[in-house]
Amino acid sequence: MTGQRSTTKARRRADQATLLAYHEARLAELLEHVRSALAAYDAGELDAFEVDGIIHRYTRAARALWTFCAVSGAPAETAVRTLEGWRERGEAPDWWHAAGRHRA
Repeated sequence: MTGQRSTTKARRRADQATLLAYHEARLAELLEHVRSALAAYDAGELDAFEVDGIIHRYTRAARALWTFCAVSGAPAETAVRTLEGWRERGEAPDWWHAAGRHRA
């Protein structure tokens, strides 16, 4: 029983590490949109309202990502299995795109 328990704990830690790495990588991608917007603002290509809109979109996307990733224990295992399924099917979500959809 002890061996099974340590295997379960090791699997849980591995799942949590996988989820953390995924979360950090996707946050970095989302932040690139903000970085690009600020650079475009500095270059005079965007105005303050356009940058503000991008920041709001970043916030929506990051919140959705946090909601998906902010789990521990058994839910982390479920999230990681979901990620694996998405990868197998080539269906990884585009958090930025999803945040751009208008709500009715």
